[in-house]
Amino acid sequence: MIVKKGKSLKSIVKILNNLNFFNLDVVTVNVIVDMGISEDIKQEKFKNELNKAIINIVYTNSWLNTRQAGLFKDYGLTMPQYNVLRILRGQHPKPATVNLLIDRMLDKSSNASRIVDKLEAKNLVIRKQCSNDRRAVDVLISDAGLELLKKIDSKLDKWEQDLSGLSEDECAQLNHLLDKLRN
Repeated sequence: MIVKKGKSLKSIVKILNNLNFFNLDVVTVNVIVDMGISEDIKQEKFKNELNKAIINIVYTNSWLNTRQAGLFKDYGLTMPQYNVLRILRGQHPKPATVNLLIDRMLDKSSNASRIVDKLEAKNLVIRKQCSNDRRAVDVLISDAGLELLKKIDSKLDKWEQDLSGLSEDECAQLNHLLDKLRN
């Protein structure tokens, strides 16, 4: 039997049990379909499960980034530019400083000042001198930036729905495990 990638283990167990493949449980099915990362990177052996998990996370991050970059490219944005716009929308109508943007950005290696320059050139953000500190600069999302994010939101929602082969409970478990890994 060929199992489609992205199916949840519970749904695979249900399918196999409906086909009278004995009485399988999630552990048994995990062995049947656990070819993902090994198959994708053509590596059969790993030092241990933690090593395999780390490689899988890095690989999945790259896989997701590549797909998201294509989505944002259609709107003339890079992922870091989208991230800055998303942060500014969350602050709206309050301004944000470049330091606040740096603190909240997903990719800490991005140059926030340069990103703001590019977004300002596209009229997606407005830069103003901070009234409290003349050395600081306030950044606000423009109406054009808010409109662009509205357009992206619907496409991004559909992209996420099409992408997910995980149930709500599996997503919560994944989030918990990723948070646990970082802490």
